[in-house]
Amino acid sequence: MKKRTYSILMGTVASIALAVSLGGCNTLSRLSDMGSGPEVSNIENPTQRQGYQPVSMPMPQPLQPPQNANSLWRTGSRAFFKDQRAKDVGDILSVVVSVNDTATFTTSLSRARAEDDTANITNLLGFEGSLTKILPSAVNPASMLSVGSTATTTNAGSTGRTETLTTTLAAVVTQILPNGNLVISGRQEMRVNYEMRELTIQGIIRPEDLSTSNSVNYFNIAEARIYYGGRGVASDLSQPRYGHELLDILFPF
Repeated sequence: MKKRTYSILMGTVASIALAVSLGGCNTLSRLSDMGSGPEVSNIENPTQRQGYQPVSMPMPQPLQPPQNANSLWRTGSRAFFKDQRAKDVGDILSVVVSVNDTATFTTSLSRARAEDDTANITNLLGFEGSLTKILPSAVNPASMLSVGSTATTTNAGSTGRTETLTTTLAAVVTQILPNGNLVISGRQEMRVNYEMRELTIQGIIRPEDLSTSNSVNYFNIAEARIYYGGRGVASDLSQPRYGHELLDILFPF
């Protein structure tokens, strides 16, 4: 009885170890969130996040802004005394995301090819007569060589995609490029019960694309990286189990 109990215990420990090794940090995170849900992340400097790298892009020669003599007005300003739009590292601006894309792609290909070649070999160094004696019903000198081939290919494909996302979030200027463009980074987390929704956006904008309300549309962001997802109970239930993922990767059929 003791040996059987020990075997069951060791099997349970091995199963837990296998699940942890397959799931990695996600498994440990889910175990730590049991009964309370995912925790909100601390506010941190975006440039100190793991994997952060400054943006490097081809830049033109810097241009000096023209000086207007005897004038208090500065070129590019939206206010007489001060431009309220984001322009320095650490300034905050609003990003308006309104994605409503629908795309359908249909591709079809049909190809057919047929070939038939016949060679007339009536004089084969005098051996054609010997061949007819050995194989009287199989050899015909008039059609000694006959080759034929037929090939048919038919392909069809269809892809449909529909995306809808409408939201607004605040981003921070993390870098100013030599030509004056701004590198922005924004992240938003919202927890509803046991589900955490995350929205992250990064990219490069021109200062002149900022509106008078200090906001910019997502389609004016170059090298835009927009991520919208979640983590928590609902997201875990919508994901396949580790065994299913492992079979999908390893199963060859």
